[in-house]
Amino acid sequence: MRTLIKLKSSRLKTILPLALASGLGLGVFWFWYKLGDNRGYAPDQPIPFSHELHAGQLKIDCQYCHAAADQSRHATIPSMNVCMNCHSVVRIDSPHIQKMKTLIEQGDSLEWVKVHDVADFVFFSHKRHIAKGIACEKCHGKVERMQKVTQQERLNMGFCVECHRKEKAPTSCDTCHH
Repeated sequence: MRTLIKLKSSRLKTILPLALASGLGLGVFWFWYKLGDNRGYAPDQPIPFSHELHAGQLKIDCQYCHAAADQSRHATIPSMNVCMNCHSVVRIDSPHIQKMKTLIEQGDSLEWVKVHDVADFVFFSHKRHIAKGIACEKCHGKVERMQKVTQQERLNMGFCVECHRKEKAPTSCDTCHH
């Protein structure tokens, strides 16, 4: 009986650290590579909007609609007034443009669905990245080819740290976590 208990105890001493190390390894892998991996996320929007048309064919600069991205943390989702700068004279018969016009007249707005997002505990500044010459496509993909915007990159810690290393940017924790 004592031999059996010793045998079980010695196996437990071997198996337990391996199980804990494996669990820790899987946890780190999940946190590093999977947490925040929303690649392929492409929510329906309140009205269809084609970046392929606007950014691609018409070559409208990202910052025309996503104003102040070079001056603040956020790129902002454009207000309907930005849309109406052109659409007060272009395609005014479109039911989608009519919907925006009606909402503006009523003092209401569209609720766009955010596609690209990072965890709440991450400090991300568009301003810093634009100032360093990082192209929007690096994180957002080739939106000028997208009929419907889809998240292309992981936008998680692993993605960011890999990029920071490649670009020789700071990788200390307080760079992104304040």
